[in-house]
Amino acid sequence: MQDLTDAFVELVRRAATQLPPDMEEAIRKAKEREEPGSAAEGALDTILKNIEMARERSTPICQDTGTPIFEIHYPLGWSTRALAEQIRKAVAIATERSYLRPNAVDSLTGENSGDNTGEDFPTMHFHEWEKDTLHVDLLLKGGGCENVSAQYKLPDARLKAGRDLEGVRRVVLDAVYRAQGKGCAPAVLGVAIGGDRGSSYIKAKQQLLRPLDDRNPTPQLAELEERLYEEANELGIGPMGFGGKTTVLGVKVGTQHRLPASYFVSIAYMCWANRRASMDVTAEGEVQYA
Repeated sequence: MQDLTDAFVELVRRAATQLPPDMEEAIRKAKEREEPGSAAEGALDTILKNIEMARERSTPICQDTGTPIFEIHYPLGWSTRALAEQIRKAVAIATERSYLRPNAVDSLTGENSGDNTGEDFPTMHFHEWEKDTLHVDLLLKGGGCENVSAQYKLPDARLKAGRDLEGVRRVVLDAVYRAQGKGCAPAVLGVAIGGDRGSSYIKAKQQLLRPLDDRNPTPQLAELEERLYEEANELGIGPMGFGGKTTVLGVKVGTQHRLPASYFVSIAYMCWANRRASMDVTAEGEVQYA
């Protein structure tokens, strides 16, 4: 297998400095929906200017460049250890070039490693598949929005939420309401139903890699996504909590099997800077980005 360190550096640069087109378009449409001269319109206008400047100057979209989360789908025979080493090296180089802010802090000493590498940092999930190509998705998950992510255990008596999609709806809306403007709304919500406490959060974050305009292949979940999008935007929280018509830009829901005793619902709250990028390496070694 080839050395992909430089390719991973470029993947990080793209994710950190270029907001995906579907996200930018959604923010532009949101601005058009807000009242002219309102705080909501002003916040969205500032966000759009920031997006343009970051792209033109190849600088980070947000000062909190977040936790780099890599989802790697690799062919049979590839070394995951070698890929992990290349990714860690690339993250360190990207930090040196200021595409990323040094974010990896030792939880016991408080010492910053200075290069975004450390114990289980960056995050990497490896998936072997039948294809002869490599596919890598990268999500940069900021700390502010991570702090307002939430997990619920159903049934939830406080919210009168049972073990069904209506119960899921209730807890997701509760999470959005409790976040208010703290998660840098407008948000994208990744929701996972089922699994255990750990796998549920992983599944929720994986939903954030889905394009905003895709449609869930499961009809019940597609309907739930649309309803949550509409109802979350009726809460009036608005961009940065300033009030307005745009609290979320999208809602994506996934499911997992679970134990009979447990019914978890995890909400991965992502800020407007939903920084994601992907990379494919063909069997011939050609690197392509999206």
